[in-house]
Amino acid sequence: MTQDNAQSIGDKIVVVLKTIFDPEIPVDIYELGLIYDVMVSEENDVKILMTLTSPNCPVAETLPLEVEERVKTLEEVKGAEVEITFDPTWTQDMMSEEAKLELGFL
Repeated sequence: MTQDNAQSIGDKIVVVLKTIFDPEIPVDIYELGLIYDVMVSEENDVKILMTLTSPNCPVAETLPLEVEERVKTLEEVKGAEVEITFDPTWTQDMMSEEAKLELGFL
């Protein structure tokens, strides 16, 4: 797989991630800064490293599954796995300028 191909799959994954919203905050999980890394293997298996706004997040069980299922809908993606981490701990500073503006932090 070429770097361009990985890049285009990565771009498509970002588009999908921007359709998934945190149920408590009206901003998508990508703009919130919950996605730490998206890795695409040569076999088009995807691994996503993400966090939640808090360890007690009410969607801790369902959100990672939703991310996996949505990413798997891309025809180029062979498989998807989501790993949750709390290192580093999510803070509001990780939000994009767009998310901060949307939530009135700017």
